[in-house]
Amino acid sequence: QVQLVESGGGSVQAGGSLRLSCAVSGYTMSNICIGWFRQAPGEERERVASIDSAGTTTYAPSVKDRFTISRDIAKNSAYLQMNSLKPDDTAMYYCAAEPAVNYCPQTPRDYIAWGRGTQVTVSS
Repeated sequence: QVQLVESGGGSVQAGGSLRLSCAVSGYTMSNICIGWFRQAPGEERERVASIDSAGTTTYAPSVKDRFTISRDIAKNSAYLQMNSLKPDDTAMYYCAAEPAVNYCPQTPRDYIAWGRGTQVTVSS
């Protein structure tokens, strides 16, 4: 059974850091793309970062140089290290998986499995 479970969200002040985790079951990390998405109230869900089966990473311009996506194949988990957080980073964060080799879809609808999300709130 495929399951993705996020953890690590919380409330921090601007400039702070959080590390999100995504525990994956039902897939082998080396055969899938993992994407981290976020959605603020009234906004569309946007891709923040992704890591493909080969380990190649991609970032949204708004988080590049502040966020780092990684994975631990042995633990079947992915992570999103978020530094220098800003109030604009406040959103529900989701991890998503898509079985794909050396490729990550850009749009949310192309990911087959999703976690329930973890809330990140950044205060000024």
